[in-house]
Amino acid sequence: MSYCTYCENLEKTNLHVIYHDTAYGFPIESDNELFGRLILEINQAGLSWNTILVKQENFRKAYDNFEIEVIANYTEGERERLLMDAGIIRNKLKVNAAIHNAQVIMDLKKEHGSFKNWLDKMHPLTKDEWVKLFKKTFKFTGGEITNEFLMSSGYLKGAHDDNCSINKQILKLKPKWNQ
Repeated sequence: MSYCTYCENLEKTNLHVIYHDTAYGFPIESDNELFGRLILEINQAGLSWNTILVKQENFRKAYDNFEIEVIANYTEGERERLLMDAGIIRNKLKVNAAIHNAQVIMDLKKEHGSFKNWLDKMHPLTKDEWVKLFKKTFKFTGGEITNEFLMSSGYLKGAHDDNCSINKQILKLKPKWNQ
């Protein structure tokens, strides 16, 4: 069942419907928001997306509003704080990946101007090419995490069914990508 079909019969106030209608597949312009989405996707590994949606604001607060530069400079104390925070996923590998990936993105920003510029310069790649690039560049970014991050941020197709009204809105936002 597609995410669109899953959301069709849920109340409009359901977190899945809100995410589907306002965030999933929409292009993200902000580097910090792109990084935040990557953090959420990494933390979803092995868990339900519902768990992440329920905790998404806790993640935003715990990870300093997803400020890449701040997270890249986290000390051991901040790492420990995250591992003690019951509002997020307290997984050492995932916390370490977030900090490491922020440091990598800081380097990408130096070379390409922004994380988004780096992603844009790589686009379009096939899913397999993206996965290979992400595995080489970041930590804790296997095939499913990379695929979901790229679909959820508009770099890969497949977030929505072709006949979904939200898909039609997204296509209007990024016409050059869909030619």
